[in-house]
Amino acid sequence: MRKRVWMPLTVLAVAAAGFFGVAPGYLESQMNRVDGQPLIPVSAEAKALHQTLQIVDLHSDTLMWRRDMLQPASRGHEDLPRLQAGNVALQLFSSVTKSPRGQNYDANGADSDNITPLVVAQLQPVRTWGSLLNRSLFHARKLNRAVTVAKGKLAKVSDPAELDALLAARSKPDGPVGAMLTIEGLQNLEGKAENLDKLYAAGFRVAGLTHFFDNELAGSMHGLKKGGLTPFGRQVVGLMEARGIVVDIAHCSHQCVSEVLAMARRPVLSSHGGVQATCKVNRNLTDEEIRGVAKTGGLIGVGYWDAAVCDTSPRAIARAMKHIRDLVGVQYIALGSDYDGGTTVRFDTSGLVQVTQALLDEKFTPDEVRAVMGGNALRVLRAGIVPLDPNSIAPANKTPAPW
Repeated sequence: MRKRVWMPLTVLAVAAAGFFGVAPGYLESQMNRVDGQPLIPVSAEAKALHQTLQIVDLHSDTLMWRRDMLQPASRGHEDLPRLQAGNVALQLFSSVTKSPRGQNYDANGADSDNITPLVVAQLQPVRTWGSLLNRSLFHARKLNRAVTVAKGKLAKVSDPAELDALLAARSKPDGPVGAMLTIEGLQNLEGKAENLDKLYAAGFRVAGLTHFFDNELAGSMHGLKKGGLTPFGRQVVGLMEARGIVVDIAHCSHQCVSEVLAMARRPVLSSHGGVQATCKVNRNLTDEEIRGVAKTGGLIGVGYWDAAVCDTSPRAIARAMKHIRDLVGVQYIALGSDYDGGTTVRFDTSGLVQVTQALLDEKFTPDEVRAVMGGNALRVLRAGIVPLDPNSIAPANKTPAPW
């Protein structure tokens, strides 16, 4: 009789262990791929230059997945060993809190969420199951734990002094990789402006207003209405600028982008995406929007996946960057991989020398490569994460453009 009771429970326990133990890893392996297509030949010149760069990537979603980011992984696009192999100085790690079922680039409602089943399957703390804010705070704690365990190999960056300390440490052999927290969609405020203080205290220093759906702040390029900023959104943008949280317009609707650029007093990022001139996809920036970002002194992080550059080749990445350079100047270009964000790419972060080579092939000078691969991002982030002194900031968009 005891066998009849316990056998089904044993089967259920084995099935549950299989689901919770295997399913999240399998899902990630299917969503975050390297396509295996041929890489471009890398010259000795590119290899030598690459080793001298301070590389910054504005966007990855590694914290979303249940794996040890300090250990080499057989899935996904990055971990600490691969960041080291790619010579990355600073990686910006995004907190993804909600994503709609049937996610697409054209139109998504806000009434469903794919992240909740992933949160449960990964056995995250129960407090994260129903709270988007707590999901982000969990991601922050996850990064903090990794920094502690890494014993000097991973360094959290949340202010200019920590950034300067990182760069000084990297001047020595085996210097650390820096890590900064960002947010993909401020739906994690849960409609309360005061929650921005909690996110700031946890170390978040860049935040996108929207993700794949319209939220309380603004319309998404992939939402149903695709509207502009709401009054709450305008309030939050002002609070972000005051605190030293850089505003990210990636995924914003075109109306939202226009309204953010019009009110911006500080540099604005488009952390990951492309440009419509080389890849006509709705989320990519028009030339007018590129000029608007440049006018704020901001950055455009170019991604590596097909919908960002209409290919996965490093040459497609470099072509998008060349368009930005020729339109407004090299000082407005950065890397925005979207690694581990449900993307298929040509190379993982250990292969970033592919971008260095592609830029040289497009006749970027070594100094221009240095700027694109990280110099620009270091400059803008260092300035952007300083809390605002209202007496030192000129009115928005009053500086004459250099083009």
